[in-house]
Amino acid sequence: MADSPEPSSAPRLASGGMRAVIETSAAAATRGDPATLAVVLETEGSTYVRPGALALFGAREGQIGWLSGGCIEPDIELRATEAAQSQGIEWMDIDTRSDEDLFAGSAVGCRGRLRLALLPLTALRGWPALIDEWQRGHGDLRLDIRGSGAVSAAVGEERLRWTLPVNTPPWPADAPGEWKLEVAAPPSVVVFGGGPETPTLLPLLRTLGWMTTLVERRPRWSGLGALADHALARSPAQALATARAHEAALVMHHHFELDREALEHLAETSGGQGIGFVGLLGPTRRREDLFRVLPATARDSLLPRLHSPIGLPLGGDGPEAIALSIASQLQQHLHGGH
Repeated sequence: MADSPEPSSAPRLASGGMRAVIETSAAAATRGDPATLAVVLETEGSTYVRPGALALFGAREGQIGWLSGGCIEPDIELRATEAAQSQGIEWMDIDTRSDEDLFAGSAVGCRGRLRLALLPLTALRGWPALIDEWQRGHGDLRLDIRGSGAVSAAVGEERLRWTLPVNTPPWPADAPGEWKLEVAAPPSVVVFGGGPETPTLLPLLRTLGWMTTLVERRPRWSGLGALADHALARSPAQALATARAHEAALVMHHHFELDREALEHLAETSGGQGIGFVGLLGPTRRREDLFRVLPATARDSLLPRLHSPIGLPLGGDGPEAIALSIASQLQQHLHGGH
């Protein structure tokens, strides 16, 4: 991949989670696929997802994203096809709270209720450009959907508005007629150094929805950049000077001097760039050796946000188990764990 933090024109690797749905929706809209974005407006009771969850139907890639364990998606797909054909919003009220639903039909058994809006992508002009802003980390995706057919979407200061044909929603007239939903911008992690763990770690993080940047100048490991969203053959200082903000950084060169260099520059990111999670691969003794050669100011900056040794104690041996433990700790941090 090009030595640049900007999205490349090369085919993107598959990603997961909400990121996969949103990125595929942009690609489908660019191609003009008869695709429909299913948006969860409200939930009640026990449901597989929460308000703001998305799934895509009708794209070349097939269904992307899930709103249940697979039991209600066939019905949603049928209505999604109708939305794509009519170029208007279709509403769905899926209620599986009764005792009969435990045994009849698809036997969902979740005892929950979902209210959905199905939005035909070809009617949302400008959608791919807005999603590009979202991918770049310029803000959360904010959706405003109204029963009147008015729809708006915004990322940062960029905002688009559409008015689509609409039928009366299949729920009581006194139910809410406007829904404001947000999809968080994809988290970003910068990895300093390739190694045996990288072939497992980078695809796993992408599957979990992370934007990944690999910083690697050594020819032996530079080919691993193809597994990341962005590959930078730069110094840590140059890599951290790019516009993209990162929630996390991992230092894992398996090389003492390169790790020291990365840590020293990461110590300077506690202010404006605000990388709140710094993970260091290796045993406690190695961290102590590194701290002995770092300036006192760097140690003071790193300590409150340093996770060393990086990774949750899940058990197992080898690079694949280490990669899983690192990804698990990043997910825990992202979602408010300790």
